[in-house]
Amino acid sequence: MSETATMAEGEAGGIGPGRLVLVVGPSGAGKDTLLRLAQAACIDDNDIVFPRRVVTRESSADEDNIAMRPDDFRHACEHGDFAVHWEAHGHSYALPLEINDDIRAGRAVVANVSRTVIGALRQAYANVVVVAITAPPDVLAQRLAARARHSDGNIADRLTRSVNDASASADVTILNAGSADYHGRHLLRVIRNEGWHE
Repeated sequence: MSETATMAEGEAGGIGPGRLVLVVGPSGAGKDTLLRLAQAACIDDNDIVFPRRVVTRESSADEDNIAMRPDDFRHACEHGDFAVHWEAHGHSYALPLEINDDIRAGRAVVANVSRTVIGALRQAYANVVVVAITAPPDVLAQRLAARARHSDGNIADRLTRSVNDASASADVTILNAGSADYHGRHLLRVIRNEGWHE
């Protein structure tokens, strides 16, 4: 599996002053669930943005992405329409270029990304916080089996996948094995920069 990141052309220095909150973690960790809870809590806060990812997969109840055909995705990449893009699990993913305007306006942008692009994003943006959401292996396996999204590949392969990159280390780790509401509030405190240490 090849995973790459490509930043938009013409960016010099770290984009700021807003914050880029990157949510990462293994499949089945509950990232989308906690993100939905945090987004619902921020519904009236115009200073916090949850951009929809562009993915070469249909949108679903589990993931509210912008679906794009592979040919259209490649065309958009060639024209610099994305802030960052990467490949994972046989699909292409991207964040829209408009996040740069939000960050320049001082907003917090919250996005679920691959761990493989963290290094590039830390270089491109001035204020990056990485939140790793994880769960015990047996919980991950149960969640992936329940999801039954076969287009994402073999469950065993996804459970053993790791990225050995020091730049991918998390600033905050949430072990999402208990109450989703509790862990969603933890994520919300990080997003709002209210302190995240228990």
